Parts: sequence; structure tokens; C-alpha cells
Amino acid sequence: MTEFFNYLNAMTKDRRKNPRDDVASVIANATIDGEPIGHLEAMSYYIIVATAGHDTTSSTAAGGLLALMQNPEEFAKLKSDPEKYLGGAIDEMIRWTTPVKHFFRTAAVDYELRGQKIKAGDNLLMCYWSANRDEDAFDDPFAFRIERSPNKHLAFGYGAHLCLGQHLAKMEIRALYKELLARLDHIELAGEPAFVEASFVSGLKRLPVRYSMKRKAA
Repeated sequence: MTEFFNYLNAMTKDRRKNPRDDVASVIANATIDGEPIGHLEAMSYYIIVATAGHDTTSSTAAGGLLALMQNPEEFAKLKSDPEKYLGGAIDEMIRWTTPVKHFFRTAAVDYELRGQKIKAGDNLLMCYWSANRDEDAFDDPFAFRIERSPNKHLAFGYGAHLCLGQHLAKMEIRALYKELLARLDHIELAGEPAFVEASFVSGLKRLPVRYSMKRKAA
């Protein structure tokens, strides 16, 4: 953490003297109620940007692989034409795994949702896992379908809280699966998967597999 802070302090000073068209400059030069952003607040934003996608993206990639192994017809379809199906498969992996399980929010105005009255100031649990299995929003929500369309999942949040790294996450998953699908000949479970026991961000802790790779042409 000390190395982190030293690096970020130097970057903040540089961006205040020489602002660029990047997120670091936005944070370094931010103001709150007309005053420069506090040191701790700025450091916290930097660290969130730097670390937020580690567990979530890896959990989606691994959880998506498990879902594909558990749904061999979908896996075969994806392998038959990755260029056609990979984009939809990635969104379905994200919906299916929903690595961020919930967030805490405070209601800004009075509202009524399905007969439940919510008052301004009420504390709310935004349960993304539940939202991404909502039968009113998804046809057959408990089925893993790589061609699901539309796929309006809420795994990245919504509105002002939409994940800044969503496009990077999808790009990373695409890069991984593009290489994997081109080389993978066969893969199957070789034991029971185990999940991280956490209530906020969680995913696979262990995924034992047995696999074979395609031989390279001579």
C-alpha cells in the first residue's frame, strides 16, 4: 500500500500541473462543494479504479467456463463459431455469474415498487443476483443461453453508478476466450467446484478440470 500511495501521490501532482485527457486527471482535479478533493478521497478513487476489476472479471471468466461445461450444447455452439457467438456469450456469462452480489443505496425520493412503498431516506439493498434472475425481465432466467437477446443484465450497475470498467472487463474476457476456444479440444469437470464464501463479491475458488489442447500443425 505504501508503494501504491507513493506512486499515486506523484501521479496526482503531475496531473494537477499537466492535466491530460484521462481518468487520473479527472480525479486529481476534482472538486467537492467548490473545494479540491481530499487526499484520502482521491487515493480511494484511484485504488478502486486500479483494483475493482480483478476479482469480478476473473470470477466471470471462470464462472462462465463452468456454465459452458454444464451446458455442453451451448459450449458446442460457441466453439462452432466464436466470432458470431462470443459477444452474446460474454454478456450471458456476466449475467449468469453476477460477481457483485449487492450494493447499499439510500432512496432519494418517495417511490412505490410493486406495491412496496419506499420513502426518501430509506436504506435499500440492491440485490443484483436477484435482478439478473428476474422472470419479468428475462425469458427463462435460470437457463444459460449464449444467444440471449436482449440481455439487459444489471451486473455492472445502472445510471450514475454504472461500472467504469465494463468495456475493459468485456475486452479481457473476450481476449481470454478467443485464445482458449482456438486451442481447446476438450474440457470437462474433474471434481466438485468450490466457491468463495462471501456476501459481497464472490465467485469460484476452485475449478478442477480435465482438458486436452489441439495439436499445432507441423
